[in-house]
Amino acid sequence: MLTKRSTLYLYFIILVVLTSSCSLNKFLPQDKILFTGAEIEVNADEVKQISELKSKLNSAIKRNANSTFLGMRLGLYYHFKAQKENPGFINKFLDKQIGEDPYYFESIDIDTDENILANRLQNSGYFGSKVTSSLERDSTDRSISVKYSIDLAKPYRLKSYTLQKTLEDTLTIYKDIQSSLQSSIIKENGLFDLTQLKAERERIDQYLKQRGYYNFNSNFLIFEADTNHYDQRKFDLFLRLKTKVPKKSLVPYSVDEVNIHPNRLLSSETETRDTTNYMGYNFIQDSVFFKPKRLEPYVLIELNKAYNPETSKYTSRRLSSLQTYKFVNINYTEKDTLEDNEGNRHLKVDIYLSPLNKRSLRLELQAVTKSNNFSGPSLSVVYSNRNLFKGGELLRLSASGGYEQQFFGRTGDQGLSSIQLGLNASILFPRLIFPIDLSESFEYAIPKTKVSFGLDYLNRTQLYTLNSVSSSFGYLWEGNSYVTHEFRPLTIQYVSLGETSAEFDKILDENPFLRRSFDQQFIAGLTYNFTYDEIVDQSKSGGLYFGANYDMAGNALNLVGSENDQRQNTFLGLEYAHYLKADIEFRYHLKLDNNRQKLVARIFGGVGQPLGTTESLPFVKQYFSGGPYSVRAFRIRSLGPGTYSPEDGSNSFFDQSGDIKLEANLEYRFPITEFLNGAFFADAGNVWLMQENEAIPGGRFSSSFMNELGAGIGFGLRVDIQGFVIRLDLASPIKEPSTSWNFESSSPVLNFAIGYPF
Repeated sequence: MLTKRSTLYLYFIILVVLTSSCSLNKFLPQDKILFTGAEIEVNADEVKQISELKSKLNSAIKRNANSTFLGMRLGLYYHFKAQKENPGFINKFLDKQIGEDPYYFESIDIDTDENILANRLQNSGYFGSKVTSSLERDSTDRSISVKYSIDLAKPYRLKSYTLQKTLEDTLTIYKDIQSSLQSSIIKENGLFDLTQLKAERERIDQYLKQRGYYNFNSNFLIFEADTNHYDQRKFDLFLRLKTKVPKKSLVPYSVDEVNIHPNRLLSSETETRDTTNYMGYNFIQDSVFFKPKRLEPYVLIELNKAYNPETSKYTSRRLSSLQTYKFVNINYTEKDTLEDNEGNRHLKVDIYLSPLNKRSLRLELQAVTKSNNFSGPSLSVVYSNRNLFKGGELLRLSASGGYEQQFFGRTGDQGLSSIQLGLNASILFPRLIFPIDLSESFEYAIPKTKVSFGLDYLNRTQLYTLNSVSSSFGYLWEGNSYVTHEFRPLTIQYVSLGETSAEFDKILDENPFLRRSFDQQFIAGLTYNFTYDEIVDQSKSGGLYFGANYDMAGNALNLVGSENDQRQNTFLGLEYAHYLKADIEFRYHLKLDNNRQKLVARIFGGVGQPLGTTESLPFVKQYFSGGPYSVRAFRIRSLGPGTYSPEDGSNSFFDQSGDIKLEANLEYRFPITEFLNGAFFADAGNVWLMQENEAIPGGRFSSSFMNELGAGIGFGLRVDIQGFVIRLDLASPIKEPSTSWNFESSSPVLNFAIGYPF
């Protein structure tokens, strides 16, 4: 039973609907009637596949109609209001956000729509179906909808599908077409479907193209249906070649000449160049710009093999991945009109490669914001040299410097600043540097080898200075268009803690575990990163991202290392880290009405295990939670570990990290204006320790970890200009790790960041 309050609320809604409808009528031109949509009713004995058929019919006669909300056409209402002489700011704003142009019944041609529906029914095998229409008019709000009624006939179904030979049986193309039918998408007892027949024709065309039929065209194929042999609406389908197909379209082509132009400039097309033959390929260049030995593995087009457009596509993709060339063009030319003994004709292939500038110098002045709430300016200079040793090598040298200060931090953390200086060098070889040649084992892309070296200096004012030297050697390769791998069998990092303040020394004295994490000066091991990313494919309505990382250090050093007086692992007098660490991350992006409206979910889990005499992970390898890329209702590193809560006013910036991390995020993103987006989000997560630490009570991982999660909700604004995103997120906690659920609106956290969080 309705209460008095709910009854009044219902009357209010009805009044608003009636008022909106009446107020809308005064805006409509006297000779116009609104079109409110079309409905299709299908009357059939068989109900199978009716929903799919109705979807196809609805899309064929789809017309725009004004949307409604609780019976109100608000989009149309505010469109009309904005057309008045003095609409006011609110009406203009609402028109821009939700306004809709009116769609009138006078623009609808019902006879044409009936013919379109009848045509679609025939194309789907429902021959003999009848289509009628009726109008449903609402005189109250001057609107009309159309109802189409369909008396659906029984569909025609396939009995047999065969190839009909009209020319000499000796032609190879008939054998190839017959072979292609083994993978046909047309199945026995399937409905007659014109769309499916067109798709089958394109499939056969691609099949033949991959077997050398360079001049073949799908239009040369024709289908014929015969219903004369059956009384129960069945048909035989025949595939044949059209008459007068050019003879050159019926024979395969093979490649017998490949010319590669490694340094093709538009201004030098007519210049005479030297030709070097390597592995049967002609490399045409005035001087050695790119060594033939290094370029040949990237060319998949084989000599004396049948023409195949797939190999051209893969060759083009491989050559573009070198990062040496701006343009890659592959041209095919028919060499002659004569056939060889096997009935093949021949093609000449020219691969034109237009290089990028060999050297470049880039100066960057940036405003940087990091996940630890440090922000400030930075300056970097990057020098690049492409094709360094004439084998596609990419050399990068960079020098950088920056000043940062921590904003939006907790009491005691705000005002911290840092100075960073760095020198880095890397060289990327577009090939696999390994004692055994394994390149042929990688079909999609040739692996790349990367060597890097870096020097970094960090001065965290009021706390410490840190010097580090790092180097790595590893491989990068793509498994397919979504999958990438990075395997670094050798990573070395030497970290030296320099001058420390009395405040920082006190922090280390109070937390022996933290001191141990800074004492591990030497980190040597291997890493592996796997990424599967569908989100980059904009054609998908939903995209999955999966990332997995594995980090291992110290195992090899155990073979040559020793123990010091404190029974800690050392190598060359330096204490080194020994641990295993792994984490995984899932993301899912679901597009809603348009690309700017999305539902995004993320789950992250990671664990690190100290091994041997190592008591804790190196500080740079530990997990932390909270901040603009994590649980946004909590400051950077302010969550955990576990239920640990620092004393008010204490500087626990270094204490609140852990060996285990769990996080989950859910975010709804929507457009506000052209360059401004909004978001509602909910985050949860925390970090924990593998071992008990007396300095951090409650920090160890236990079976009650679900009750120790911190959670928050919030709203965000994002300025998005062609992919450059400035983000502001305001969030409030709804659960502290050590307390129950409680929305704390009095302590919101403002996060400023560049880019989306995930």
